[in-house]
Order: sequence, then structure tokens, then C-alpha cells
Amino acid sequence: MDFTITAEQQELLDLVQEIVTKEIAPRALEMDKDGVVPDELWKILKQTGLTSLGVPKEYGGLGLDAMTLALIFEKIAQGCAGIATACAANMLAMLPVAFGGTPEQMQAFCDVILGGGMTAFALTEPNAGSDASAIATRAKKTEGGYILNGTKHFITNGPIADVVVVFANANPARGVRGLTAFIVPTDTDGFSVGKVEDKMGIRASATSELVLTDCFVPESARLGREGSGFKWAMRTLDASRPFVGAISVGIAEAALQAAGKYAHTRVQFGNKLIALQMVQQMLADMAMATEASRLLVWKAAASQMDGARNAGVIASMAKCFASDTAMKVSTDAVQIMGGAGYSKEAPLEKYMRDAKVMQIFEGSNQVQRGIIAGGLKFT
Repeated sequence: MDFTITAEQQELLDLVQEIVTKEIAPRALEMDKDGVVPDELWKILKQTGLTSLGVPKEYGGLGLDAMTLALIFEKIAQGCAGIATACAANMLAMLPVAFGGTPEQMQAFCDVILGGGMTAFALTEPNAGSDASAIATRAKKTEGGYILNGTKHFITNGPIADVVVVFANANPARGVRGLTAFIVPTDTDGFSVGKVEDKMGIRASATSELVLTDCFVPESARLGREGSGFKWAMRTLDASRPFVGAISVGIAEAALQAAGKYAHTRVQFGNKLIALQMVQQMLADMAMATEASRLLVWKAAASQMDGARNAGVIASMAKCFASDTAMKVSTDAVQIMGGAGYSKEAPLEKYMRDAKVMQIFEGSNQVQRGIIAGGLKFT
């Protein structure tokens, strides 16, 4: 397994780093405070292709592989995890279309993204988080299509999406086997944005309820056959979890760098903090955990590219371990910096708040541990 960063990847990373340094990081605290991404920054993100990273080459995109995407999302997250999440969510919504849609559906969806549009993946509901079998949104068959009714909850990009992939049950008697996915433009009659969440972290990533009230979609909006939605949802989450891990690594790396720089300048008891063995040990543990998380994310990306049979399990490991690392490293970074880390004038406490949701969304870490345990093989 070769983890050497290629010249092409490094060129992309250098471009991303420039955008992060000049455009994203300087706005991070302001976006965290206001919960709003400035229009000027959205324009830059779209023009530079950061909102369309996952689009395959055959549909007009760059055709970046999973490893390159992981590298880029880590880099963006070092500047702002909320921006990284918003950009990654465009790819998340595209994946079920790639897996279950026709070439025509995929081209139309990618055209929205390439044209600067935003998209959302609408699976979660008020009473259906990790348990997709509890989804209450209904798709009633009617002449020429379906009528959708229901409410989606905690949907990333919900308030700003132009197109949403909605999961609804078209045959409740069949339980999860009735789950079906639909492509729904947000200007469809009966579609509306509900409550916009005031979140603890990743506040640059807009999150909301989505409400469907007698929302008609044509049969051509359905992805695959009726009842195939659960398969597309699970494949999507397996494919996207390495990138949650990558964003988590970005948070951990940013926190480690901030704490390390502080320890080299802060003087206590007549010495710089870095001279204290207890601080050295903390930084060493933080660095080891961050690097281990990075390598596990890379393995998950490589497993996905190779089509490994256990790619889903490795993805769960990467998501779970890296997000736990982000939480621990950012918390320890705040501890090293003390009051300076706890203050909202510095980004450290933001890293800690941003890290928490990485342990929760796209399948909580408790669910990930169940997936991992179920996939273990003992010979």
C-alpha cells in the first residue's frame, strides 16, 4: 500500500491550502459566531471547485479518487470544519444518485453541482436517526409519480440546497424494504425548509428541517426500483464515512498545531510550557493519535478504491477512531492553552465544539462499533 502523495495531489493540496489560508481560516471565527457563510466566500468555493469535488470525470468533474478527496477534506477542515462539511455534503447527496440512478439522472444532478448549486442528503428524521427502519416519511404512488409527505431533521445544507435526495417509505408494510430514494428539487410545490438549527459546532454548515407536504414528484425522480432506498443509503454512508474521518483528522491537526505553537511561546515557572515533561507527553500522545487516525483514513480510502470486501468496516473504523481522536486532541489542546484555549477569541474551543458532531452524524460512534464488531473475522 503506497501512501506517497503524488505530484498531482500535492499541486491540488497547495491550491487548497492557499484558499484555506487566504479565504477560509480568516473568516472561521466570524462564521462560527454568526452561523452564516458570506456570499463572497461561497462564490470563491464554487468557482474553485471545492463544492464539486466528488463529481466524476465522465460527468464533467475532476474525477478525484477517494485518497485525494480525503487529503483535500482534511486540509479544508484545518481551516474550518463547517466549510469542509458543507462541501462534503454535496458529494454525500450525489452518491446515492451514482449508485442507484440512471446516467441521465446522474448527469442532471452533477450539472446542478457543477453550476454552483448545493445539494442535501435527507435521511434523518425526528424519530429516525441511526435506525432507518423508523423512517416515517411516506411516498404514496399516484398517477405519473409519487406524493411525498413527512419531515426530515438535521439535514446538512438543508437551508441552502437546490436539490435534495429524499428517502421515503413507499410500502410501509415491508418495513425498511419499502424505503425508496427520490431526487427532489427544492422549488417543488409542497417542499419547504423548516426549523434552521442553532448548533453547538460546525456553525458554518447550515442545518435544518425539511418539510414535504403533498409534494408531487414524477416517477422519473425515483432512484432505482421501489424499495431499493435502504441499499443506496447504506452504500452511501459506507462510502462517505472515510471523509468524516478526514475532516476529523483536520480538526485534530489544527488543534495539535495551535497547542504546540502555544507551548513553545508560553512561559510558566520560568520555562516555556514545552519544557515541562507533562506537556511534552500530552503533545506526543496527541500527535500519535492524529497520525494513526490519518493512516486509518487513508487505509479506508484505499480500501474503497480497491473495492475491498471489508471496505465498509474499515470506513467505520476510520470514522469512529478519527472522530474520537478529534474530540480528545481538541480537548487536550484547550487544556494545554488554559484560559487562552477556553476563550472564544481563539479557535481552540471551536475545534472542540466542531469535533463533537463528528462522533454523532453519519452513524454515531456507538453504531460504528457495532458495525465493526459484526465485521470481525476470527480464524
